[in-house]
Amino acid sequence: MVNAISHNLIERLFGTWRLVSVSSTTSKGEPNDSPYGLDPVGFLTYGTDGRVTALISYGGRKPLSVGASTEEQAEAFKTFLAYTGQFRLVDDKVHHHIEMSSIQNYVGRDLVRSVRFEGDRIVLVTPPTSVSGKLQTLELLWERLTVAP
Repeated sequence: MVNAISHNLIERLFGTWRLVSVSSTTSKGEPNDSPYGLDPVGFLTYGTDGRVTALISYGGRKPLSVGASTEEQAEAFKTFLAYTGQFRLVDDKVHHHIEMSSIQNYVGRDLVRSVRFEGDRIVLVTPPTSVSGKLQTLELLWERLTVAP
């Protein structure tokens, strides 16, 4: 059963969010380069139907050339993350249960993020994770999109 506090937090998640920034720290708390590069673009949607969709395009992506080479295609794949599935809130953590992803290894898994609200922004924090051989924690700051007039 969802208590009133959890229900209120779930309702605050509903909507579409735009990625504002990503920061990364090592396991020792030292700042680290974001795995998404400089100025990534992202959108995150939490639906009232309990579904989540996340899209992140790394900063610095280049357009594909006509007849793109295998290397160019691999780079395009490597610099874009997309997934969808169901979400649920447990205490101060949101669980994204992945049903489809650009990274097949995520399918069937839960990606768990700590959630913190800051006005019309949310901060999602990953648990320590190995990224490019380095153990790091990512903090993703998202801003709620408003409905266009």
